[in-house]
Amino acid sequence: MDELELLKKDWQANSTHVDQQLSSKEIYAMLHKKSSSIVKTLFYISIAELLFWLVANLYPLFSSEEYREELVAMFGNATLLIGLTLFSILIILVFVYLLFKSHKSISAADSAKKLMENILNTRKVIKYYVIYNLVMAFLSLSIGLYYTINYNPEVVEQFALYSSKQMFFVTITIMVGIALFLLLFWIFYRLIYGILLRRLNRNYKELKRLEV
Repeated sequence: MDELELLKKDWQANSTHVDQQLSSKEIYAMLHKKSSSIVKTLFYISIAELLFWLVANLYPLFSSEEYREELVAMFGNATLLIGLTLFSILIILVFVYLLFKSHKSISAADSAKKLMENILNTRKVIKYYVIYNLVMAFLSLSIGLYYTINYNPEVVEQFALYSSKQMFFVTITIMVGIALFLLLFWIFYRLIYGILLRRLNRNYKELKRLEV
């Protein structure tokens, strides 16, 4: 049992209004501290993710001429590839900034109502970020597969030999592959952000009880 649960039990056991008010302030202070710590951790995770995607996207692109040519061929042209890469990095930078801003706002919150508003804003930021990543993953896969299937000479030549039945199974396999990839992507973000968001949500519910 953590300190918050002990304080809650002590609070409920007290009978006087003064004691309840004191315990309420103690619980708020602890919720404030824990919420700030959670958002700070989310901010550090977002920094780590930014560095990971920077290395994953930029290092192979500049370190291997062959790899760069394959990517350009997959996406049709270099402009589209560079544009998508820069746009993705820009979105992560915006997300990092919003999480940093959320951490500062929660740290500076001077009331339970203000803290609850900041927690809700943080949850929205992460929710939209995860949705964005899922949409971008789907679009990147779709664009890459489209150009590979229609413009890669080896693939076009191979598909020309397939019967209608074989093409049907290839299409189904591609669709299932995309769905599995997106599912794994979603699970990845649920594991990274889900645990911390659930803790933040518990803090929010406790704050609502204090406000009643």
